[in-house]
Amino acid sequence: MPETLRLRMVIAYDGRPFRGWQSQATKDAVQDHLEAAFANTIGEKVSVQGSGRTDAGVHALAQVAHADVPAARLEVAAWQGALNNFLPPEIRVLRVTRAAPDFHARFDARGKIYTYRIWNSPYLHPLEIGRVWHMPTALNSEVLSAGLPMLEGKHDFAGFAANRAPGYAAEDTVRTLRRITLSHRGDLLTLRFEGDGFLYKMVRLVTGTLVRCAQGRAELAFIRELLAEKGARKTSFAAPAEGLYLTRVLY
Repeated sequence: MPETLRLRMVIAYDGRPFRGWQSQATKDAVQDHLEAAFANTIGEKVSVQGSGRTDAGVHALAQVAHADVPAARLEVAAWQGALNNFLPPEIRVLRVTRAAPDFHARFDARGKIYTYRIWNSPYLHPLEIGRVWHMPTALNSEVLSAGLPMLEGKHDFAGFAANRAPGYAAEDTVRTLRRITLSHRGDLLTLRFEGDGFLYKMVRLVTGTLVRCAQGRAELAFIRELLAEKGARKTSFAAPAEGLYLTRVLY
């Protein structure tokens, strides 16, 4: 059996043209394009394993993935250029290194950082189209800030998780949000979430609920109630995908 080596890749992508990270039957997910790039490079099927899924329209600044490839085919330093040559311009491999044989992009991850960007102005800057949530009405940033400590720490976030399609196994919904920060620069509001893991659409639902409160359309007590009820009631206020970025995977 030919010797293989495990590659560790850091990948950035504009999520708008793709149906998320996870491979689809239609072959139009980011994972599909990466696997096609490997096949075009060496003429063999290569399985790519990511650190986790991102939904359709969600962007990534530093998704991490691994793949096992024939050791004799290319030098490690040559893989970045070879893959990028066959990828659409909205996907770029930023870095390729040799990984330990037992490294796993998903199971070795100890946390992730997501960023959510909101453009709070009557008019959206044209260069931000598809890259922020445009919120034309005023938001109370003090309310936004006051909601963050309520969400930090270890909680059952079932009330902030969307239901997956039938067939998915039930998952533990307890997560730890180690830190949430809010920064304000001009019309741009940026929320940064660092946690040990995130449920399906969790960041978008947390952000949407915070914004609902900052609009004065819900009370901050609603957040405390959702955490206390552990999924008996769920929020339906999901922020759109285009403002969300997988910023970093922690190992």
